[in-house]
Amino acid sequence: MSLTSAPPAGPAFRLPSPRAMLPPASLALIIVAIGFVQPNAISYFGFNLMLNLALPIAFATMAQLCVITVNDLDLSIGSFVSFVACIAATLLKQDPLVGIAVLIGCIAVYGLVGALVHLRNLPSIVVTLGMSFFWLGAAVMVLPQPGGSAPDWLKLMMKLKTPVIPFAILMGIVLAVVVHFGLMRSAAGAVLRGTGGNPAAIARAGWSLLKAKVTMFALAGFFGVLSGLSLVGLTTSADANIALRYTLLSIAGVILGGGEFVGGRVSPIGAVIGAMTLTLAGSLLSFLRISPDWQIGAQGAILIIVLALRAVANRMEGARK
Repeated sequence: MSLTSAPPAGPAFRLPSPRAMLPPASLALIIVAIGFVQPNAISYFGFNLMLNLALPIAFATMAQLCVITVNDLDLSIGSFVSFVACIAATLLKQDPLVGIAVLIGCIAVYGLVGALVHLRNLPSIVVTLGMSFFWLGAAVMVLPQPGGSAPDWLKLMMKLKTPVIPFAILMGIVLAVVVHFGLMRSAAGAVLRGTGGNPAAIARAGWSLLKAKVTMFALAGFFGVLSGLSLVGLTTSADANIALRYTLLSIAGVILGGGEFVGGRVSPIGAVIGAMTLTLAGSLLSFLRISPDWQIGAQGAILIIVLALRAVANRMEGARK
């Protein structure tokens, strides 16, 4: 019988890294600040009101996450969401079959953009910037002036009052969990993330980089459609410029949630938390009576602070190793 003792078992529970804790800590800090400035806002009604537009931003952030996963960047998501909103407020209400067909075609166009970026080795920033003008022009053609009306079923869905937890929070949790398991806990998700992390290895293993790129861009289009539909369901009307800010907000949400621009390093759960944080930050700035003209700059300052803290967290993790 061998006298060699078995290796000691690892710890049953490992504390999350400082980097992983930054997104929820940022969200918690914003909530605490809101509670200090406006205590009445920390309630079901208050969160329902403050997070009214959080779900469309979360969908747009998830769309951006899909593109960032494959080491690209989408500068057209804001104008695309605006176009979808215009379609939803016009064609989808007047002729649902035609409206659905157009939205499916939009997702297909997003997939083709991914194929173009890969096959021609074009910078995604340039291609998607060009597409942003295309989507904006198409939105103006569909709805030259603000107006239209959301389908009744869409308004009912987005105005749903769920018990205990506001609808936006519940849907945000569902979105985060579904994408997390699909992208972070499945074999197909590992391949898709590997396309951004180590494309040479993925290609050597026999996987198609083209299919991966098309898939992620098509998924971005799908989440962009959900963003536009949910936005119209909340606002009940549309405008060609209704979601132009979503481009920057979606990028900020992904980065705030722990994502990286390169390497396929993303966090679906963190991205949804980032979107919620940015939405609540806007409410906090409103409570502080900061002019809307300064709010974008203030949100950018929040992002810079979080990134600085992330750099410190990365150093702490490096020191541990």
